Amino acid sequence: METAADLATTRMAPLRIPAFRRFVLANLISVTGSAMAPLALAYSVIEQGGGAGALGLVLATNTVPTVVFLLAGGVLADRLSRSRILFLGNLLAAVAQGTLAATVATGHATTTSIAVCGFASGTAVAFTMPAAQGVVSQIIPREQLQQANALLRLPSNAVKVLGPVIGGLVVAAAGPSWALAWDALTFAAAALLLLGLRLDAPLTADSALSDLRAGWTGFWSRTWLWTYTAAGTVLVAAWLAGFQLLGPVVAAQEYAGARDWGLVQAAFASGLLAGTLVCLRWRPHRLLAVAVATSAALALPLVAMGWGLPLPCVLLAALLAGIGLDVAIVAWTTAFQQHVPQAELGRMSAFNSVGELLAIPFGYLITALAVHAWDNRTVLMACAGLIVAAAVLNLCVPDVYRINRLAADGHQARKYSTPLADAGHDEVREDGEGQVAG
Repeated sequence: METAADLATTRMAPLRIPAFRRFVLANLISVTGSAMAPLALAYSVIEQGGGAGALGLVLATNTVPTVVFLLAGGVLADRLSRSRILFLGNLLAAVAQGTLAATVATGHATTTSIAVCGFASGTAVAFTMPAAQGVVSQIIPREQLQQANALLRLPSNAVKVLGPVIGGLVVAAAGPSWALAWDALTFAAAALLLLGLRLDAPLTADSALSDLRAGWTGFWSRTWLWTYTAAGTVLVAAWLAGFQLLGPVVAAQEYAGARDWGLVQAAFASGLLAGTLVCLRWRPHRLLAVAVATSAALALPLVAMGWGLPLPCVLLAALLAGIGLDVAIVAWTTAFQQHVPQAELGRMSAFNSVGELLAIPFGYLITALAVHAWDNRTVLMACAGLIVAAAVLNLCVPDVYRINRLAADGHQARKYSTPLADAGHDEVREDGEGQVAG
């Protein structure tokens, strides 16, 4: 029987690997700047005379290149060294944020210049997002993946609790340029750390276009993956529209405005941190089913605000939503890393992410139209209903229950074929969907 000391050692085992410690440190440094960046960006636009329209343009130019270049980033992540891609991506982000900080500090910032810097940052995200998805499974043994994913998120979630508050104080005291400059410095520091990972590039003899076509074949042949992506597209759109868009509006109408909404955001961030701690202790067998089920908790704060419940109830609902979301993220990431081959992680991640990113503007647009026909509370309840429906329908997919935790040797009880990784082979493998041995 394992003692408490043994369990603690097991949870922290990934930190014994120098490459993982370097990756965690780079992520932590970067997130300290990223936590301040949204507020600093908004006030950079406001200070140069821009309003909601100008801010919307800046945010759009930041999101569009991510969507446009994401598939290209996924292909490159499966062809080149992921550490080199992360280095170059973070370096590009550092240059973009540094340029923005300089223009804001000198009073030369315009909506156009801010949008151009945002475009560069969004492009960097398109290439670093798929590459980052494959790093952990490249340096961590399969049986330690969940602990590693939780440990990677633990400091990031802790920063998210305090980062926006500190960012607000910095912007208020010194102006947005200082927060943007710090963001640029953190990207540069992270880039140098990531360069030291020196991960090998995947071996491939095919053209980039052939890799893209093969990636789509692999994505579509994995029912568990594309159904999760489809459900996630609906869920993300409903969550962002209900919580991020309508949440502050309802807080202003039904509660004490910005003060209470700040408490709700803090409760949600605290839930994310608590969810990470849960994942360090709990190792569910049915990883994908757990990820789908716990994501439904995002409906709770929308229901609480839609029913007009007292603030303590809304805070509790936001806390539970944060816990559910982080458990879902860690469980999903672990399942994804265990059941998709290393050579395909970048492309599968890109296909998974692009659908959810496309859902964001549509969710905002549909909500903006819906509030003209219904009151805000009704729209909140509709968003909550969509979240629950997406989770329930996803749980009706039989393949969801086949994507379970794999043992150290990669075996699980049920035989399951690998459509893309087994191209040219007819045998049925026992090491899980899409999982290549060792």
